[in-house]
Amino acid sequence: MTAGRAASAISGTAGVARRPGGRSARIRAQVLEAARELLVERGFDALSVDAVAERAAVHRTTVYRRWRDVGGLLADVLDAAGDDGWQPPDTGTLEGDLVAVNGEVEDGLTGEPVTAALIVASFRSSQAAEALQRFWEERYARCAVVVERAVARGEVPEGTCARRVIVAATAPVYQQVLLLRGGADPLLARQAAAGVALAASRGSFVDDEGPGVDDER
Repeated sequence: MTAGRAASAISGTAGVARRPGGRSARIRAQVLEAARELLVERGFDALSVDAVAERAAVHRTTVYRRWRDVGGLLADVLDAAGDDGWQPPDTGTLEGDLVAVNGEVEDGLTGEPVTAALIVASFRSSQAAEALQRFWEERYARCAVVVERAVARGEVPEGTCARRVIVAATAPVYQQVLLLRGGADPLLARQAAAGVALAASRGSFVDDEGPGVDDER
């Protein structure tokens, strides 16, 4: 979900927390970088294990043995992206936090083409779809702190559902960039954040039956 930082993790440009090194880790990094590059250059339909192996300068049998197919490659790209240390901004207000998150989302979707390419690919690959869902679930869980801080400051009432606040604030950005293909609209991103913050302050996202702040973690 969120963030240019999160998108940078997907694209391989963020400071991702690395697993123990060695030859296996180097091969994984090479292969995933090749998969990201080729997905952007050629699209899902033209992506193949053989092409990834050739671009990564890794023997094809190694790639087939570890990832099996394109779906496995894209799923691992997304799983690797989840290893970063991204946290939502802390600006001191709920509106400020949501504006900052929306700015990062917008930057990520418009500045990192692999992010949108992976989202599109998830509609063609069940493995990629499952990995993308895991990625978003984890990102939304990290963002719960935005609402927790707002509750602690007295900006929003107890029981405010963090997930719904974040979904409502970021959804217009995803629609503008991915569905309408309208490119960045910073004013829309700011207005969406401000509107959701105001609605949250009035209790619009309190749900006694659904998950509240404490249930998002």
